Order: sequence, then C-alpha cells, then structure tokens
Amino acid sequence: MRQPSLNEVTESPVARSAATAAADGYGPRSATEKGGKRFVRELVDGERVDSVFLVRERARRPTRQGGEYLRVSLADATGCVEAVAWDDIETIETVCEPGAAVRVSGEYSVHQRYGPKLRLRAARPAVDDEYDPRDLFDGPPISYERMCDQLDQLIATIQRPHLRTLVERLLAPDSEIGARWRSAPAAKHYHQAYRHGLLEHSLTVAQGVSAMAATFPGIDRDLAVVGALLHDIGKVFTYEDRGGAIEMTDRGRLHGEIALGYYTVRRAIEEIPDFPARDAEALLHIILSHHGKLELGSPVVPCTREAVLVHMIDNLGGTLGSFDRIEKQLPEGEYWSAFDRGIAAAAFFPARASAADEERTTAGRASRASSAGDTGGDPDRLAA
Repeated sequence: MRQPSLNEVTESPVARSAATAAADGYGPRSATEKGGKRFVRELVDGERVDSVFLVRERARRPTRQGGEYLRVSLADATGCVEAVAWDDIETIETVCEPGAAVRVSGEYSVHQRYGPKLRLRAARPAVDDEYDPRDLFDGPPISYERMCDQLDQLIATIQRPHLRTLVERLLAPDSEIGARWRSAPAAKHYHQAYRHGLLEHSLTVAQGVSAMAATFPGIDRDLAVVGALLHDIGKVFTYEDRGGAIEMTDRGRLHGEIALGYYTVRRAIEEIPDFPARDAEALLHIILSHHGKLELGSPVVPCTREAVLVHMIDNLGGTLGSFDRIEKQLPEGEYWSAFDRGIAAAAFFPARASAADEERTTAGRASRASSAGDTGGDPDRLAA
C-alpha cells in the first residue's frame, strides 16, 4: 500500500488519507503489524505511549492559575482518547492540526474522576511507513458498494412516481447533494461519526421503517420510507469532514440540520410538477419532527403515524450505533463499558461475557488436565 511522503505529511496533513482509507477498507490490523501500532482500545493505565493517531479536535483551555493548556482529541479505528499538553503548547498545537496524522508520546492514565487521559509530552507529523490509514479511520461494517446496492433496491420498491422521483433526484450519486449525502458523517461524536456514516444511518433507518410498515396497519409505507431516507439530509450542509476531523459548518451552526433539510427537500418538491400537496406536507412534517421533542430541536412534535415511526427508528438507529462505537473501544476480554453519554448508561455485551466465560472454562479444564498429567491422576477426580 502506498504511504504518504514526508512532504505530503508536512504540507497537507488534512487532505491526506480519507480517500485512501475509504478505498482500502476500514478497521484496525494486528498491533504487531507495521511498526507496532498501539490502538486506543489497547491502552492501559500507567502506560507509556508512542504511536500514531488521527487528530479529531484541538482547543486551548484556561487553567485555574490563569495560564493555558491544550486539549487534543486523538483517534484511530478503535476509538478516541482525550489528550492534554501542559508544556510546549505552541509546538504541539502547530503539529496537531485537525485531520492530521501525528506521532505522539506521553503517559496514559485513567483517573477516577476525570476518566482516561493521555498526557502529551511531544508530537510530530507522522511520516512514511509509520502507519497505515486503515488503522486511523473508522467506517461502516459493510462496504460502500454494498450499501449503494441496498439503497438502489430499496428505492426501486417505492411505488408512487413523484416520491420515487424526489428521492432519485436528491440522492443521485452524480448530483452534488447526492454525492455529499453518500460520503458525509452522520454525527460529530456519538454514532456513525465517520465517512459514509450518513448513508449507513439513513439506509438502516429506512430499512427498519420498511419492515415495521409491513407489521403495523395504517402506515403509508412509501411516505415513511422516503421520509426515513431524507430525514437527515440537512447534515449534508451541517458537517464537514476534513480528513477525518468532523467540524460543524457555519450554515450548520446558524440554521441547524433540520431547517437545512426542510428547505432542501421543499425546493426539490417544488421542481417536480403536480407533486401532491398532502404528500408534500406529510413528508416535510417527518423531517421537521424527527427529533421527537421541541427541547431536542424539532420545531414540531410527530403528529402522523409515519412521523412517529421515523422518529422511533431514527432514535433506535442512533442508539444502536452508539453501542457499535462503544464496543469497538472495549479491550479484548471486557464486556462492561464505562458510563457513556450517548446511551446515558454503561453498556453490557452478553456475547462478550459468554466468550469470557467460555475462555475461563477452557483455561480451567486445561489447568486441571495439566495438573493431572503432572501427578498421573484422573483430571475428573482431581476436579471433584
């Protein structure tokens, strides 16, 4: 695999690796490969760290004594860790540009009150042969091509021509909005906060809505599926992925993703001749109400079966996406997470717990067999 040259690293760290990672696939490899990359989920309390990470965010913060320290969010394919620098702030801040791959050194600790932190001692741009982009970028569990195929299959099931035309125009891969929708992240932090995340989230919500519409009577399946596919289309203009560093745009901060989505879909509807007014009202209501509550950003609450269904499945999809993020960060053998704001709880993973139980049972049997072999006894009698 081609690695960026030193000139590319120092001259354009932000533009570097997102496309490469997307083309080659996502996900961490063995820590023993390519220079012994140490992943976020592998870090242990008290460890001295020297590894390559992706910079997601950086910001200066005031100290109680009137000084400043630097806070940096470092990430790889397994999660994020907050890093702080108390010394040499100017140099580290210059190196840790959001979207850059950097090699950092410091100490990792887990504080009872403040949680896991990496104290930065030094940082420099990562150079040729020090890392593989696949180790730094998270991504969907299935390929982009497969998601696009599933999207095409779902759109083909929409029966009403004006609704299908609307979706095909907005989400066409060769249109500006469609191309951005397929590559945009679904969020900044909690769920599917990576390239193609919005496609993954919107598709799974629409698939869930389609399945539920067949179960509950009275639901307009076409309307609900289209609403599910388009409910987050405003995020195309809300987030900007700068080489893996996800930032809110000025439009996102000033208008919000719901308003941006509403106007995007409304303009597209107005360009389709004889689009039924009632369908337009119902579809726009889904977009406006999909957060479910006024205090969560929706200007109206869901007032139709279809809007309630999209809101519920959207919330479910986001929550389950948070579980995916949490599990990726868990070290091998662990099945309880720390408290997570994305789900407002600590997460428990039964399959991991069962695997740990089985591993302990297997280890116990091996230990008893070894003891029996040493003494010439029967392992079953020894266990008894």
